[in-house]
Parts: sequence; structure tokens; C-alpha cells
Amino acid sequence: MSYFVTDYDPTIEDSYTKQCVIDDRAARLDILDTAGQEEFGAMREQYMRTGEGFLLVFSVTDRGSFEEIYKFQRQILRVKDRDEFPMILIGNKADLDHQRQVTQEEGQQLARQLKVTYMEASAKIRMNVDQAFHELVRVI
Repeated sequence: MSYFVTDYDPTIEDSYTKQCVIDDRAARLDILDTAGQEEFGAMREQYMRTGEGFLLVFSVTDRGSFEEIYKFQRQILRVKDRDEFPMILIGNKADLDHQRQVTQEEGQQLARQLKVTYMEASAKIRMNVDQAFHELVRVI
């Protein structure tokens, strides 16, 4: 069962495991949500070493989170010692259009620059959440 946490604390690291079937194949997703906090840098790098793909998530209502994405993508590529790696850029909170600070065009432009797919999502209204994970598994 999936649910939306209304009292989300972005300073807390959280991990989840989800079993799902994508394109008739079983998949296990190990998900680490660090909210981009620096205090989780060491743990994040450990997950980067073992991760097979990454969702680069920013809030469309927070330009600062958007501006951090490039740094995280570079960090993943550095840790992986690769020029490319399976990643998808996600603009979250797409349901809050009246608070939007990052346009869909800006998200698409960054995705082209990073050579990744771009999707907008909303955890609150469950828009494109499962689809984002499924698309990442397909890219892997």
C-alpha cells in the first residue's frame, strides 16, 4: 500500500524496499531518500556505489533543490567512475502549480543537458510516482 506523508521532515534519511512487477518481470527496488542533506553524504555515496539507477528528484516549488541536481548527477558519475549511468530527472510537487519556481521547460532543458529523461510527478496525488520507478527499471 502506498501513502502520502503530510508531515515530511526533509532532514531525515529514509529507506524503503518495494517488490513490484514491471513489464512482466519481478523487480526489487531499494530506495534511499536523503532529501539531499549534506549530513547524509557518506551514506549517500555508499548507496551510489551499489545503486543500479537513480531518480534525481527536485521540487518544482524550490529553485534551490533544482540547482543542486547537477551536483548530485556529477557525484554519481564520479562515484561510479562513468560518463553515463541510468538516471531520470523528476520534478516533484507538480500539483502545486501556483507555487511553481521551476518551469517544465527548465526541467526538460536540464534533462537534455544531463542526457536523461524528464518527468514531472506529485507524491501527494500519486501522479507519475510508480511510472518514474518503472521507467528507471526499464532504463537499467
